[in-house]
Amino acid sequence: MASQHRLLALAALAIGMGSAGPVLAWGAAGHRLIGEVGVGALPGSLPAFLRTPQAARDIGELAREPDRSRGAGRTHDSDRDPGHFVDVDDDGRILGGPPLDKVPVTRVEYEKQLQAAGTDSWKAGYLPYSIIEGWQQLVKDFAYWRADTAGEKRATDPVHKAWLVQDRIRREALIVADVGVWAHFVGDGSQPLHTSATHYNGWGAGPNPKGYTLAHIHAPLEGGFVNRNIKAGAVKAAMRPYADCGRCFIDELVGSYLVDEHRYVEPLYQLEKDGGFKDGDPRGMAFTTARLAEGAAELRDLVIDAWNASGRMTVGYPDAMSAADIEAGKAGDAYVLLYGID
Repeated sequence: MASQHRLLALAALAIGMGSAGPVLAWGAAGHRLIGEVGVGALPGSLPAFLRTPQAARDIGELAREPDRSRGAGRTHDSDRDPGHFVDVDDDGRILGGPPLDKVPVTRVEYEKQLQAAGTDSWKAGYLPYSIIEGWQQLVKDFAYWRADTAGEKRATDPVHKAWLVQDRIRREALIVADVGVWAHFVGDGSQPLHTSATHYNGWGAGPNPKGYTLAHIHAPLEGGFVNRNIKAGAVKAAMRPYADCGRCFIDELVGSYLVDEHRYVEPLYQLEKDGGFKDGDPRGMAFTTARLAEGAAELRDLVIDAWNASGRMTVGYPDAMSAADIEAGKAGDAYVLLYGID
């Protein structure tokens, strides 16, 4: 299967283009756009610290971090690189394993199903889990921020109040960092080539009745083309409105997002065949802007959904209480719950 050689092929491509490592993402410009534009579109219902221009800029820069960290070591790279993609066959299944829209809840079960199909998650990729895990972490982050904020307002002990203030400040910095790194993987999902087993870098082996290119097009289309042709204002203007799904399950949301992006694999190749990805061509610019806009919109939506879910999330150890209950004053002195009296 071509996907088994994905990392080696992309590494060779990157070296041939003068890059320092594998090119497996939108590129610096694309990820920066998705992070900054997506967070810049958050509504006033979210905490103010996350809606500042500086936070948006920081998240845009941090959205590049999973690519910048490559080359840290063989153990680091071999474990993390597959988190950027998921190899979906033309029938919608992940290398003969689970369908993309019905991935198991845990990576343990995902691994079992892939191994039963003769492969594993290091070959197939695990992008859905990169997005889901990051969202769940953000829900917990927000819950602690809500608890700190509520506790700070109610604290009467000056020592406890001071600690809660500092813990909130630390949590704000952590949330910006967590959203920034996670935004990278949300953005990866909007690049159709990240969702194809065979067609991820040229049409690949197998039937090709329409004569699509076999050239390595992955890096040039997602990196240089974006940098030279796509602007933040155009991405912002192309974003769809927020889609409120109520209490949807995160795995269903992510599955639907990736399935939708997978549908753009063949249109991308048809557009390339028609010459639409030449610099300045409005067809390629519109296609790429739309995919980046969907990445930014998905990031915005998932951050909002995480905030909405965070009131139900519990915090504290060994006892636990929901953030909403702490906000309602049921915790008494929140310091006792949050500081950790072992």
